[in-house]
Amino acid sequence: MANSSSGESVIHRVVRILAAFSDDTPALHLRELARQIDLPVSTVHRLAAELEIEGLLVRDASGRLRHGHRLWEMASRGSRAAGLREEALPIMEDLLAHTGHHVSLGVLEGTDVLYIERLASEESVVNITRIAGRLPVHGCSAGLVFMAFAPEVDQERFLSRRLEKLTDATVTDPDQLRGLLATIRKNGYCSMAGIIVTESSGISVPIFAGRESPVATLSAIVPRGQENLPGLVPQMQMTARALERRLGHDPAVPGMKRRSQPASR
Repeated sequence: MANSSSGESVIHRVVRILAAFSDDTPALHLRELARQIDLPVSTVHRLAAELEIEGLLVRDASGRLRHGHRLWEMASRGSRAAGLREEALPIMEDLLAHTGHHVSLGVLEGTDVLYIERLASEESVVNITRIAGRLPVHGCSAGLVFMAFAPEVDQERFLSRRLEKLTDATVTDPDQLRGLLATIRKNGYCSMAGIIVTESSGISVPIFAGRESPVATLSAIVPRGQENLPGLVPQMQMTARALERRLGHDPAVPGMKRRSQPASR
């Protein structure tokens, strides 16, 4: 793909245009869009016009640009996240009904957790996760689960990064994080209070589906101080195992043996 005079490829500019839209700004006038991504209006006009022809951008009644349905259609076809979300949704609904807490499903995307499903309880605490939203790995219980079960080289890369202190409770010290990851691996879950929102706690369990590292995490957001881990964690782990079976992996339960015939006496 030919580069511009600045050295930036056309594809990169198209990605910047599409990424400019968000939940907070789902629609933008052309000049607003150009100003937000710091490109000339003429360049944005030309590229946006081509994206409109392809149905990736559309204009609303006020003339503002927004994502077109074709963008969602293309993203949904063949997406690993779409298949995972479809399998997870029924059992996540059951978990929400039984616990009354927000429930979310996340996958690892670079240095962030990308949330591909989120079910909300009207009576529960504040939950800042959104579908297609991201949180930094060190700022959520899901991200710490991913790092706890990640290959050693990925863990060391994570521990060597300079991490932002999101709240007073956010753990950023490498030695403390190393000990925390070891504890998560030992316990099989992560519970963190107030590391990104002070009034809530995140509790996450891994979903392995036959792999050494998690393919996803299942999380619950609860009011800080009301975690009830002995009651909640087993329910979440059972839900994770149910999802692994739906994904085609039948995890062995310790101490359980299947017999096709009654046991001999």
